[in-house]
Amino acid sequence: MKLLRPRATAPRDHAALRQIAGWCLQYPDEAVLGKLGLLRACLDETGGPGHDELSRTVAYLERGEPGELASHYIEVFDRKPRRTLHLSWFLDGDTRRRGETLAAVRRFYRTHGFAPAENELPDFLPVILEFAAAAEPEAAEQVLARFHPALDLLRRNLSTMDTPYRDAVTAVLATLPAVPAPLPVEPQAELVGLDPFPTGAGGAR
Repeated sequence: MKLLRPRATAPRDHAALRQIAGWCLQYPDEAVLGKLGLLRACLDETGGPGHDELSRTVAYLERGEPGELASHYIEVFDRKPRRTLHLSWFLDGDTRRRGETLAAVRRFYRTHGFAPAENELPDFLPVILEFAAAAEPEAAEQVLARFHPALDLLRRNLSTMDTPYRDAVTAVLATLPAVPAPLPVEPQAELVGLDPFPTGAGGAR
């Protein structure tokens, strides 16, 4: 993932905030913690909705002890599926439809010249945010709109515990248009989910 210094415009601010949030939502290993100075510098050049929330997450990582940061991350994201960063789980549950969603997202990325690391699923939130930061605005909005309900559910579930990662998810949501549609209470256990990505001129064949 590359870090780009944004210009002071709203779309660039959104891209920068999403990229910084993507780094903050990864496991806090040496690679992530070693970039905190650059993340802070990039964040200081942005503004608008989501800035203050994301600044709190960055501050948490800046002052945290590596072992404690790692333990908290595992407690938040690895021990409860309802707080997973693999967003298709919120839309499809543990069904074969989830596999279809993952394949559709991967094709969509490929269509737009983006290839995530082989060891990462395409619905992993930091991967989604890496794509959304680098892609053309229309493509970024498409993938984020698809997972908007999942982001809302993730934020809701993170709100049940004291974690600064809730602020990072809130910051991402602040870069998106409001969606008035009601949220599902739980991920579905049958073949359900949102419609797949369009398969016209912008989709994969």
